[in-house]
Amino acid sequence: MNLETVPERLMSTSVLVIGTGGAGLRASIELAQQGVQVLAVGKRRKHDAHTSLAAGGINAALGTMDPEDSWQQHAADTLRESYFLADPAIVETVARNAARGIEDLEQWGMPFAREEDGRISQRFFGAHKYRRTAYAGDYTGLEIQRTLMRRAAELSVPIIDTVYITRLLVADGTVFGAYGFDIVDGTPVQIHADAVILAAGGHTRIWRHTSSRRDENTGDSFRLAALAGARIRDAELVQFHPSGLLEPDDAAGTLVSEAARGEGGILTNALGERFMERYDAERMELSTRDRVALAAFTEVAEGRGTEKGGVYLDVSHLPRETIMEKLPRVYRTLIDLQMLDITTAKIEIAPTAHYSMGGVWVAPEDHGTGVNGLYAIGEASSGLHGANRLGGNSLIELLVYGRITGEHVAGYVRSLTQLVRDPAAVGIARGEMQSLLSDRGTESARRLQRELRNLMTEHAGVVRSQDGLQEGLKKLAILEERAQLVTAHPDIAGFDDLAHAYDLLGSLLAARATLECALERRETRGAHNRADFPDVDPSLRGNFVWSPDAGVSFEPLPQAPDSFGPLAESLADDSVAGKLVE
Repeated sequence: MNLETVPERLMSTSVLVIGTGGAGLRASIELAQQGVQVLAVGKRRKHDAHTSLAAGGINAALGTMDPEDSWQQHAADTLRESYFLADPAIVETVARNAARGIEDLEQWGMPFAREEDGRISQRFFGAHKYRRTAYAGDYTGLEIQRTLMRRAAELSVPIIDTVYITRLLVADGTVFGAYGFDIVDGTPVQIHADAVILAAGGHTRIWRHTSSRRDENTGDSFRLAALAGARIRDAELVQFHPSGLLEPDDAAGTLVSEAARGEGGILTNALGERFMERYDAERMELSTRDRVALAAFTEVAEGRGTEKGGVYLDVSHLPRETIMEKLPRVYRTLIDLQMLDITTAKIEIAPTAHYSMGGVWVAPEDHGTGVNGLYAIGEASSGLHGANRLGGNSLIELLVYGRITGEHVAGYVRSLTQLVRDPAAVGIARGEMQSLLSDRGTESARRLQRELRNLMTEHAGVVRSQDGLQEGLKKLAILEERAQLVTAHPDIAGFDDLAHAYDLLGSLLAARATLECALERRETRGAHNRADFPDVDPSLRGNFVWSPDAGVSFEPLPQAPDSFGPLAESLADDSVAGKLVE
């Protein structure tokens, strides 16, 4: 196909938001409320954004259940569970503004679970000192997405959910828009904008087992930002959820909710041993995500796993009524995917890549990226989670920084006096797309994606080592060469094949950032486990930052303020009585 024969669609807006999940919608809402023209675009149907999969809840120190809770304690819990790799200023901003985020949702009709007297219900999640997780059944993320969609519709926010953004357009270090194509009909799209907010998720799809669905979280944000001149922070810090399904292949990594363990499920290896006794005898199955994932990985690595490389999660000893009342989603999922009745049979699981705790480097005050006019929020950004994300924090982050960044961007575009547009930047984006559609070779993007996922699982999974990471980089270089021979073949069904090619490019860049940063973090901290460096190195209390040209650099972190720093340093309450896990 020759793009020169296809009319290019030219659009213009004050602010372009890339991503239509919770973060992108909240920023768009704020801009609309500020009276600023905004356009939100995404490659996945807006009602089916990744936010809708979040189940457990959203954090804020409301004090509705435990009046002694405070934003300071929320900040302390967050910083401590990040293994002190979170940016204290970002942590403080989220904790201080969390209640406002809940109030906004309330005002827009979010159906929170409530006590009999009308108070918002809040429950314990692991590693929280108090009950501060608000929820809506086990569909919290879906209800938040619905609430934000309704509010965006009330404000007439334009949303186009069939546009794949392939490049940000930059001139003289300042963003002036983006380039992409319509997934349905292939029309190239050039969007002029005074500012761009990147809210396009993380990179967990580059592992074989992942809770992300096909064609999402493939590293788009990493590539868009890095090619525009921004930097990637904490790429190596990826949270592996302990319980992902191993089959069927097209659903590998699908989560089994941690509520299954919270309600009394037990973990056993292929020998029938309840192995958590070896790793956390006090908390057992209610230990933290990073510890349970490492335990399961170790059982398999030492030969006590199943033939398929997993372990078992068993709830069959629980009363059937309990399972149907407390775990209906888990029950239904296993029936649908495996025809497995969990009231009588064990579930075979393995750790699964779940959340990108790293992402684009952003400033605490506005989530600016260092590139004029470019901002990043949500899972695309970094700084809040460090080496272990606290359950319930990702959803509140969307609300807090969606609002704050929207406010700052409104001020930025109002203050602009001139904006340079460079036709050469457009030409590069246009030429790249034309190249992918020309007959460059016979390599398949899907095939290379599969090989990349296998590579990352083998060499940068739950446990890493210098030899393994270096071997991974050698294999990655070969895949990068082969990617030069990928040709996209659109057909009557649409331009998904071109999208897969761009997904691959994002995944390759994200994989390189991850492998190179993981090689430099010569310690074990939180979700980052180095077999050859099993201890925490106090000198590495900081962030590894990556860019395509400069590679990896290290940035020490400032100390947390007295308002919550000492609280974070104090001993954590590890008791699990009455608490759900993360």
